[in-house]
Amino acid sequence: MRTFVASATRADSRWHVIDANGAVLGRVATLAVLGMSAPAHAQSPAEFYRGKTIELFIGTSVGGGYDAYARMLARHMSKYIPGNPAVVPKNMTGGGGMRLANFLFNAAAKDGLVFGTINRGVAFDPLFGNKAAQFEAARLNWVGSTNNEVSVCVAWHTSGIDRYQQVLKRELVVGASGPSADTYQFPKIANGVLGTKFKIVTGYPGGNDIDLAMERQEVQGRCGWSWTSVKATHPSWLPEKKINILFQMGLDRAPDLPTAPLIMDLARNDEERAIFKLIFARQVMAWPYVLPPGVPKDRVDALRRAFMETMKDKVFLADAARGNFDINPVTGGAIQALVQEIYSTPVPVVRKTVELLQ
Repeated sequence: MRTFVASATRADSRWHVIDANGAVLGRVATLAVLGMSAPAHAQSPAEFYRGKTIELFIGTSVGGGYDAYARMLARHMSKYIPGNPAVVPKNMTGGGGMRLANFLFNAAAKDGLVFGTINRGVAFDPLFGNKAAQFEAARLNWVGSTNNEVSVCVAWHTSGIDRYQQVLKRELVVGASGPSADTYQFPKIANGVLGTKFKIVTGYPGGNDIDLAMERQEVQGRCGWSWTSVKATHPSWLPEKKINILFQMGLDRAPDLPTAPLIMDLARNDEERAIFKLIFARQVMAWPYVLPPGVPKDRVDALRRAFMETMKDKVFLADAARGNFDINPVTGGAIQALVQEIYSTPVPVVRKTVELLQ
């Protein structure tokens, strides 16, 4: 049996391949042999990131909760990333975050210099059979979430609706971005399970656009609106009674919303509770940040650590407090596990949920 080695002599940029007895057997490209005989030096995360710029893509328009959280993160995260690269936020709207999710999975660089924040519900669209979802959520690298969230359904003060029971009898026109967004799926599920009468108008680029539509009375409300975002972006609307909170949506109620009904408590049987859990588990990963698949593990780990360190940074927390943003972070590992758990939901529950979202 022959043993192959590369000689120390080369000609025409190719290495001679010889056997143990010195017989020349052929020639191979220099880089190929070097790859076999002397592995290339692996850069540490600090060496890789030093002097570079990380692009943080935001899947919604400027001015809403996702945008505000992401821009705040971009201002503070660099100091905790090895090599201290700049972090530059950019908006990529479309389909309630679907365009960005597809971009991250299929087209974005897989070197750790691109990550993004998408609408939390987008992660589960492949499970629901959305053909526009050209990605596999479990293969994405989840970095973390700035908060575990509760969402609310609100009616504008001129709508004539101020409590949950009324929307069981009267139509309320609510704005939404796309079929992947909470603003579409949450009222759609409430209609299908509880019999509410939300009329959903889609096509708004982001939450801020829906808010403006409420003010212009193009729509009468918004359903699937993060409670944190309500407080952060429109702190005067509650004391001025511009909006009425009809109910809250999540697995647990918000401590500072003691009287608004929780949708989990409105379920009447086990099937309805299972459907609600499938839909509202995403609230745990309320403001998710995600890397493409294929990013080297050491860079994924470095960004996950940097994210969680940022969540404890005193200057960051002071910035969040000034903007009325709640910070209750969830680790990337916990989100990765949650995504895998939701994708193991029994098929009959998924099928029923998909029917209700049609």
